[in-house]
Amino acid sequence: MSGAARYETRFLRSYAWSKLATDPLYAAVAERLRGTNGTIADIGCGIGLMAAYLRKDGFAQPIIGVDHDAKKIEQARIAVPSAAFVVGDARDAIPNVSTVLLLDVLHYFDADEQSRILADAARGDLVIIRDCLREPTWRYRATMIAEMFARAVRWTKAERINFPTRERIESAFAGFASEVVPMRGATPFNNYLFVFRKE
Repeated sequence: MSGAARYETRFLRSYAWSKLATDPLYAAVAERLRGTNGTIADIGCGIGLMAAYLRKDGFAQPIIGVDHDAKKIEQARIAVPSAAFVVGDARDAIPNVSTVLLLDVLHYFDADEQSRILADAARGDLVIIRDCLREPTWRYRATMIAEMFARAVRWTKAERINFPTRERIESAFAGFASEVVPMRGATPFNNYLFVFRKE
């Protein structure tokens, strides 16, 4: 069964299929997780799409998904029953696990909160982050418009939109080996993938 087929409604199945088929993030994260065997914490997991992708791709290690939206967590539990999903806030303590994913979530917090979340994540051995960077480009503006729309229609229940700088993200991971690559696929969004491995 495909990663999208388990979702309850036609809208969620269509959304999941579209994301899994067109967003390069899922394959990129799986590639960088290959060979790991520790617990993965997906902070801001939404409806569990990353867990669904990883399970379909053969990853068997424990996955913990955390999101503040109880309805999305309910859908994640239905779609990926082999993972654990809990309602929680990224500003609370991140589980002490070997791998932390922060995918498209940092920009919902103010600067101080972002710094605390990143410091908490840096307890892990492998931290993978995807987010739009605050830069003076048309891609940044396009991403902001898309996020404002998602917030307006209540798909995203966010207190604010505050995209981080590259410097803020990287400053939390002194002593880690790092990789930074654009991660936008065919979209107009200003997304980058950060991979930090503890040396």
